[in-house]
Amino acid sequence: MISLLKFDQKGEISSGIDNSRLRKSRSRLIAVGLMVLLAFGIIITRLINLTILSVHAEKVETRNYDRKQNLVSRPDILDRNGVVLATSLPTMSLYADPLKIINAEEVARRLTEVLPDLRSISLLKKLKKPGRFVWLARNLSPQFQFEINRLGLPGISFRRSEKRVYPHGNLAAHILGLTNVDGEGVAGVEKYFNHNLRTGSGSIHLSIDSRIQSILQTELGRAIQNFKAIGGAGVVMDVESGEIIAMASLPDYNPNYPNTMTVESGFNRAAKGVYEMGSTFKLFTVATALDLGIINFTDGYDASKPIQIARFSINDYHAKKRWLSVPEIILYSSNIGAAKMAQDIGTKGQKEYLQRFGLLNALEIELPEIGSPILPAIWRPINTMTISYGHGIAVSPLQLISGVSSLVNGGIKRSPTLIKVSGKLPLGKNILLKKTSEKVRRLMRLVVSNGTGRKAEVPGYLLGGKTGTADKLKGTKYSRSAKMSSFVGVFPINRPRYAILVIVDEPKGNKSTHNFATGGWVAAPVVGRIVKKMGPIIGIAPDLKATFKTPEINKNYQGVQDGKKSQRLIKKVTLTIKKN
Repeated sequence: MISLLKFDQKGEISSGIDNSRLRKSRSRLIAVGLMVLLAFGIIITRLINLTILSVHAEKVETRNYDRKQNLVSRPDILDRNGVVLATSLPTMSLYADPLKIINAEEVARRLTEVLPDLRSISLLKKLKKPGRFVWLARNLSPQFQFEINRLGLPGISFRRSEKRVYPHGNLAAHILGLTNVDGEGVAGVEKYFNHNLRTGSGSIHLSIDSRIQSILQTELGRAIQNFKAIGGAGVVMDVESGEIIAMASLPDYNPNYPNTMTVESGFNRAAKGVYEMGSTFKLFTVATALDLGIINFTDGYDASKPIQIARFSINDYHAKKRWLSVPEIILYSSNIGAAKMAQDIGTKGQKEYLQRFGLLNALEIELPEIGSPILPAIWRPINTMTISYGHGIAVSPLQLISGVSSLVNGGIKRSPTLIKVSGKLPLGKNILLKKTSEKVRRLMRLVVSNGTGRKAEVPGYLLGGKTGTADKLKGTKYSRSAKMSSFVGVFPINRPRYAILVIVDEPKGNKSTHNFATGGWVAAPVVGRIVKKMGPIIGIAPDLKATFKTPEINKNYQGVQDGKKSQRLIKKVTLTIKKN
């Protein structure tokens, strides 16, 4: 710019200076200065964004995530004795701020060296995502945290998290359920009480006794293995309180390793599965008939011939081919006798009492996995007859044992529960006469002492029960080679406290059972072993002197063969139902 000025001999500016060129130079200087200031302003703004604003944005996004996840320590789930069944342990989870990642490829490579389970391609996509927060790995051990911190990777950080842990592995897996990686309950009690657990409302005390639960699972698994079955279910219930003391479904899974769970092992056979229960249903049939006054122990039915209805035939597995008294119908598990008993009860009476027993609607209990019963679309006379012995209706094992508990506890219906009952017993509903309940118990004792349930007998423990064997539906037909073998037992039968149900799915007979795979051979011994092991644990000592009177059996019983009594009883029960 100096070269543009002219000076005279005194050093003053010559009057010949081009003023316009001077003004242009000054303007250019101002423009360059403004551009420099603008560039510095942009750089400063960017630095502020990368420091203060970015930290604020990260905090906001993280705070939103915390608010969404409601990160509160998930309380424990305990058994009735305070044993921890599920708890939460503090862990660290790895996340990234993609905006701070300088070289995503290099970060992905170095992280996969420490965490080989991470897939580099998937990891790279996460690191290049828009946004300020992305999870990379969850529930890491302190060792992994230390090794990753040593890498000193910008944009890679840790957050405190929790991992749900089940100390006893597979024990009560279908009851407890499990949580997902975000701590949300996705099955079992974890899901049913998810809101309470997420908000830290306090520990949940289940009605389950982990000792008896272990016995049930062990004995059920042993039966499945011995008889090469595809699965099984078992339930132990307190008939006075309605508490579920143990519940098992096999195959099961370990909730500590949810990725190993299959569709088969994750299915809760005890609560979600519904099955035709076979002859265990005869208890409901005889209870209904006794309660309505249709029959007594001195009555009976002609079981000398199969019942033919159109193309259907009702037969007895152990046919006696003669008249059978009411106790004999239960003792020998006569389908023919039960069907004729149901004819006298009638469809309306049968449906009313099955409703009382809770067998026509889905069970209400603290589980999300609950099966709905399968009922006839049209309840025809043939359905009334087959349902009397457990065919043509499918219910869950939990429903069955709940109904049986009402049969033996004096006729009081109490809702089953998985939560420990403290203080007074919950109020129940009277659904049977007390004398009816006592008669049913005497029949159940007869089955174990003299009938198809003899394999369940345990010295010192008065056990009553009923066997059940039902052919399974394969497509549209019943398969004679695929059965559901079951036994429901109650002890002590003179003062009922616990009901136990065991079901084995598709057992195969072996040498020890003379190739039989019925409930009496397969399931009854399992219940006997459970009673023998759990008795001392719950404080019920064996009593070798205890007795309980059972109905007398008159094998020469001839009954009433003219059918007039049956017709009078049908009229009587119809009037009784209308009156009630």
